[in-house]
Amino acid sequence: MVMEEIAEAVLKGKGQLVGVTCEKPLGRNVREARRMLELVKKAGLLDGYLENQVFAPAVVRGKEIIWARGAKLCGRPYLARAAEEHSGPHMPWFWEGELQGGGVLNDMMCHSVEEARFMLTPPGASREELTPVKITAYANCLKWQLPEYVDHLKRISGGKLDYASRPAEDFARSVVEYRDKQGQILVVETTTSWCYVGAGLRLTMELLGPEYSMQVNTLDSGLKVFFSRKVKGKAGEDLVEKQNAEVGLMPVVSSEEHEYGYTAENRHMVESFLEGRRPMENWNDGVNVTELLMAAYMSIEKDKTLSFPPPGLEKFIPAVARGQWNPRKKK
Repeated sequence: MVMEEIAEAVLKGKGQLVGVTCEKPLGRNVREARRMLELVKKAGLLDGYLENQVFAPAVVRGKEIIWARGAKLCGRPYLARAAEEHSGPHMPWFWEGELQGGGVLNDMMCHSVEEARFMLTPPGASREELTPVKITAYANCLKWQLPEYVDHLKRISGGKLDYASRPAEDFARSVVEYRDKQGQILVVETTTSWCYVGAGLRLTMELLGPEYSMQVNTLDSGLKVFFSRKVKGKAGEDLVEKQNAEVGLMPVVSSEEHEYGYTAENRHMVESFLEGRRPMENWNDGVNVTELLMAAYMSIEKDKTLSFPPPGLEKFIPAVARGQWNPRKKK
């Protein structure tokens, strides 16, 4: 593991590091995520968890307004919804449950559960303000086990991907129930998909309270272009990530790195390390996210709502990550 080599080098005085950041998810399962946190603490390094959506300008500003106006006058928000949907990963290895650790749930729900938790947490409060108490989840392979798409994955992977017998989930949902410090029930709903076909990547978020709400949809762009059928050219992603068309009326996300939160995320990590302080989004959050994702997989496999944390969470490896999950296989 890369982090083991980094920690060993720092502890032996072979390197001078202030901190280290890690992209999502922190681990493919709870044991890996907790090991990452253990190693960074042992090495005495600052740690940043690169969850870009909690730095997205619309999310940050929307949260500020909701809590300053709606929550202050009418009570805290109680329901957050978040979804991330597109038509599938770029690289063949990412489709493999045994390499990636799962399917779309592990790949993309990691964003949604953390962004929603962020919106429900009062400004300036620690993440311990919310305690997860129950989780219910569902997953299936709706598109990519259809014969045409099974063949497509085989072609792009040189025969390595066989979604007829070893699929990963391309659609997943979860409902997480939290309680805050005052005992109030809060709910997070997430949806994630590799089988959404629209203009391109779509991120949607909602926050609801007693007398207010907020909504974000990244495809509701202020810039749109139109190309007729006669405008023919090469396929690309110059208008929006995971772009699915080159003609017609298309939204343009003019600065994706800014709109999705990457610019603010990177700035926060660098400034935190320069000032010698732990980033707001750190590996404790990465562990919490992984615990929720693995509990979701466990709920799917047991086909029931689970109290959180469920027994055996640290040792749990999802069936899809073991190459043993197939929703179309007769039981």
